[in-house]
Amino acid sequence: MRKLILLLCLTLSFSAQAQNKKKPASTKQKSSVTKKKSAEVKPLGKEVMLETTAGNIRLKLYDETPLHRDNFLKLVNLHVYDSLLFHRVIKDFMIQCGDPKSKDAAPGVFLGEGDLDWTVEQELRLPQIFHRRGVLAAAREPDDANPYRESSACHFYLAWGKKFTDEELDKMQQRLDTLYGYRVKLTPEMRTAYKTVGGIPHLDGGYTVFGEIVEGLDVLDKIQQTATDDNDRPIDDQRILKAYVIKN
Repeated sequence: MRKLILLLCLTLSFSAQAQNKKKPASTKQKSSVTKKKSAEVKPLGKEVMLETTAGNIRLKLYDETPLHRDNFLKLVNLHVYDSLLFHRVIKDFMIQCGDPKSKDAAPGVFLGEGDLDWTVEQELRLPQIFHRRGVLAAAREPDDANPYRESSACHFYLAWGKKFTDEELDKMQQRLDTLYGYRVKLTPEMRTAYKTVGGIPHLDGGYTVFGEIVEGLDVLDKIQQTATDDNDRPIDDQRILKAYVIKN
């Protein structure tokens, strides 16, 4: 299951190039995580440490996206991510993890189809939360099989992307207007971040961002530059050794 849709990437001519292998419709019945009211959610300051073969990545989870926050914390506490591979890495784009089958996968085996049997309701928080470099976001099934754009139970990605010029962002806005009917607008603050920090603006409006890297951006950079095969799997395994919640 190629959770992160590269259909968008192929239609938008940016540096991230990859083959889009689409998963057949699942035979499992999936149920969305029960929606919770977020208006009165108190800040919890939840942070998660990913100890990887390339170094440590410390994540801060957003209280503005409580469904994704709580789902991720549950999986971390259940040790779901321990020993999983970053099975899909695309330079100048992102690194992706979350396939349960990747834990004991042999070298060169195609990965990305493993998942858990539920989804998480989309939680967009634009324009405050968007795809700038270093954010944590949920991967998902393509629109044709997933019209409500619900997130995968366990697949996530860490955004790298590129830095954009004003001209490129103007063209990007036109693309977003076509895709989302003028619902997604690149604000001045977003444009400044995409020009100075970098990111993946064409995923705004389509995927839920629910956290960010607070330590270890250099580790993300190191992993996103690793050599990969034709399926975007790193030739030398890049693995989460252990994931755990950092106690306050």
